[in-house]
Amino acid sequence: MPLNLQKNLPAIELLKKEQIFVMDSLRASEQDIRPLRVVILNLMPLKITTETDLIRLLSNTPLQIEVDFMKIKGHTPKNTPIEHMQEFYKEFDQIASDYYDGMIITGAPVEQMEFEDVTYWQEITGIFDWACTHVTSTLYICWAAQAGLYHFYDVPKYPLESKMFGVFRHTVREPFLPIFRGFDEEFFVPHSRHTEIRREDILKVPEIKLLSESEESGVYMVMARGGREIFITGHSEYSPYTLNDEYVRDVNKGLPIDVPVNYYRNNDPSQGPVVRWRGHANLLFTNWLNYYVYQQTPFRFEDIRHLGDLS
Repeated sequence: MPLNLQKNLPAIELLKKEQIFVMDSLRASEQDIRPLRVVILNLMPLKITTETDLIRLLSNTPLQIEVDFMKIKGHTPKNTPIEHMQEFYKEFDQIASDYYDGMIITGAPVEQMEFEDVTYWQEITGIFDWACTHVTSTLYICWAAQAGLYHFYDVPKYPLESKMFGVFRHTVREPFLPIFRGFDEEFFVPHSRHTEIRREDILKVPEIKLLSESEESGVYMVMARGGREIFITGHSEYSPYTLNDEYVRDVNKGLPIDVPVNYYRNNDPSQGPVVRWRGHANLLFTNWLNYYVYQQTPFRFEDIRHLGDLS
C-alpha cells in the first residue's frame, strides 16, 4: 500500500524515480481505508533530504500511512526554504489535540551542547511528554534518543574524543523481540556523532532495556514501556551518500575529520561507498510499523487516548 503524503512534497517525485509507490492526499481520500497516522518531528538541518530518507523506509510495508511533519516553533532552519516549511510543516500547537499511531523524532545538530542549553529544550521535552499519551509508539533517533533517555530516565551523555563516524557492526541482545524479526546475528548501522550514552548507565535503570550494541560504537537500541518508546543512537535511515556528503563538507571546511570507518570501498573516498545497512534499515522500520505501531493501535482510533503501558 502507498504512503499518503501532502501534494507537491518534493520527496514524492524523488521517490517515484526509485519506483516507490507514494500517493498524494487527494487520491488517498478516495480509498475507504483508515491509514496509520505517523508524525515526524524533523530536527535535521537538511529537511528535504531527511524527509526523503524516512519516507523511503516507511514505504516498505503493505500498510497505508498518512504522514504529517512537525517543526519546532521557536527555531528557523537555515538550510531549507521557508516556503517549504510553511507549506508542509505544522507547529505543535496545531496538532496537540490529535492522536497518532506512530511518531519519529530525528537527530539534531546540537549534540555537543548541554541538553538544557538547547534553545528549544522546553518545547521538545513538552512534545516528548505529549507523545506518551497521544502516540502509540515513538521512535527516537540519534540526538533525540539521547535527549529522550535523559529526559525520561536521567541517562547522561558523554563527549567522545573523536567523532563516531562510519558504518559499524552490531549485535542483538534480545533476538526474539519482534523489532528484530528477520535480522541477521550481525548487522551494520551508520553513526555520525560526537557524544555517546553508555551501557552501564542503561543497565542501572530497570524501566529500560538494552536491546542492541556494538563493540566499536557502543549502545545502539534501547526500549521502554514494551515498545511505546524505542531509542536508536545511529542513523539507519541514511542514504548511501549521506556520510560521504558529511565527510566532504567537513574536509572543505577544514575541520578535523577522519575517513568514515568501514564505508568507502577499500577505505578510499574516490572509490565510493559500500552500502551495508539497507536491508537492516528496511527491516527495522517495517518491524516497528507492523509490530509496535499497527498491531498495538486500538481498533477504534479515538481509543488511543485510553492506552496504558503496553509492556
